[in-house]
Formats: sequence, structure tokens, C-alpha cells
Amino acid sequence: MPRLGTGDLRRIFENLDKNGDGQVSLEELNWLLEKISVHHSVDELELFIGKPSLDFDEFLHFYVSISWEGTTGNGGSESPEGNEGDDDQETDLAEAFKVFDLNNDGFISCDELQSVLSKLGLWNEGSGRDCNSMIRAYDTDSDGRLDFEEFKSMMLITFA
Repeated sequence: MPRLGTGDLRRIFENLDKNGDGQVSLEELNWLLEKISVHHSVDELELFIGKPSLDFDEFLHFYVSISWEGTTGNGGSESPEGNEGDDDQETDLAEAFKVFDLNNDGFISCDELQSVLSKLGLWNEGSGRDCNSMIRAYDTDSDGRLDFEEFKSMMLITFA
């Protein structure tokens, strides 16, 4: 999962907080996780989180706990067994790629990128973001879309 800034996380939190009470319920959180292909029951989330809802600070803590550095337990560095950390990172990147590759054709198009970012509350027409330029920055074969290797390079360079 790519690292997001506090502003992006604030927008996601506000989009999830449908009733505007400053809390994201586990049902709302689970809805988001399902959208990015992370499947847990609400009961599993409650065991992990220990309460029925999260305020923004708790949401930030939850995000950090499930981000790459939070899940590797070693800051993303290599594990003592050798390259196992690299395998975990490759698996994480493959899972993230699948989230964006909506039609499962092995490529991420501008429409797919915009769709996923919209679902996460990170895209709107007034944002000034241009998905074509975002893709062109890492599209080494200039075909207008990202394959897995280009996506991996983008993620490793951008979020290293």
C-alpha cells in the first residue's frame, strides 16, 4: 500500500465518516478495506482495533499499522533469513497492482487509476491532478499505461 500524506488520509477519513460525527465505524472502515481488496470481517477488525469506531488520530495509527513498514515489522528492511522481506514486498506490490488493474488485463490505464483514486476519495475534477501525466512519468515503453514492472518502479521510487 503506498504511503499517503495526512491531507489525503484526512479526505479519506471525512469521506468514510458519513454521519459527520468525527468517528469512522468499523463497518465504514471495512467498506474501504473491501474496496482495496483487503477482506476482514467486522468482528476481526474489532479484535484488531479493540473498539467499535476510530477518531482521526486512531485512523492514522491504524493506517500506519497496516502500511508496508507497519506490516513488515522491521521498517521494510530485509529479514534475517535473507531476501524474504523482498518477497513480501513483491507480494505487496502485486496485490496493490491488482487493486488498480480493474479489468485484469495486466496494465493500469488512466481510467483505472482515476477510478481507484476516486474510490479512495483522492480524486476529483478540481484536484488539478492529471492521470495521463502521472502515468507518463513511469511509462518507460510509452504505451500510455503501466505494466507491473513500471508500477513497481513507480512505487519503489515514489514511496521508498
